[in-house]
Amino acid sequence: MGPKELRELARSGKNFTTSGLAKGHVQTNVVIIPKSYAFEFTLFCIRNPKPCPIIEVMDPGEFVSSNAEGSDIRTDIPEYKIFKNGKFVEYVNDISSIWRSDFVVFLLGCSFTFENELVKNGIDLPYFENKKNVPMFITSLDTEAAGNFSGKLVVTQRWVRKDKVVKAVQATSRFPNQHGTPIKIGDSEEIGINDPYKPDFGDPWIPENQKDYIPLYWACGVTPQLVLESAKIDISITHSPGKMFVTDLNDEDMAVI
Repeated sequence: MGPKELRELARSGKNFTTSGLAKGHVQTNVVIIPKSYAFEFTLFCIRNPKPCPIIEVMDPGEFVSSNAEGSDIRTDIPEYKIFKNGKFVEYVNDISSIWRSDFVVFLLGCSFTFENELVKNGIDLPYFENKKNVPMFITSLDTEAAGNFSGKLVVTQRWVRKDKVVKAVQATSRFPNQHGTPIKIGDSEEIGINDPYKPDFGDPWIPENQKDYIPLYWACGVTPQLVLESAKIDISITHSPGKMFVTDLNDEDMAVI
């Protein structure tokens, strides 16, 4: 199923995880905030390019992505999270009824883009094929603040065979706009993860023959969701973790080498 068909599936009300779908096409995290906060959030992204690499910023009120023909950001994501005054209030499948002319949409790079590259390099991703979600953890690492925007860094976790760690680093280094190289290899406790088998978001991943594997952690686009909570904006909207906006861009369009 291609990106357009996946967007249409989400538009029909279907709720699903997008990992492993529309292979070869760029998926993005989504943040939607009022125009009055857009400059500060842009500055936050510039100061924190690992978790918040900008793919596209739309004009106020615009809901059609220039990277997804015929798209509608109000309906084409499988599930949205609504925040009011910094507090999560509900999950929805359509935000058309609450859309505002001052809303600014940010599309941010997602690690789902480089997963195909990891698989090509012989790195197993069990959740990638069984429609589960990648494990995500809230770390003890602080992001660099910009105005009202600040918070802890969120990371995705992938267990990699020890003999494949270098391959994983090399493969993901090609995609700096999709979080790039890992921010941590092993030593989970050093970034505040006391139990690497109990994620804050997503599904747990317990590898077989654990002694042969090491956890790698990449900066994650769920980070802005924590940041929005601290900013206490009157209303903000994001994708639900693991349920991304799928663009028409090809993965290789994002590669730097």
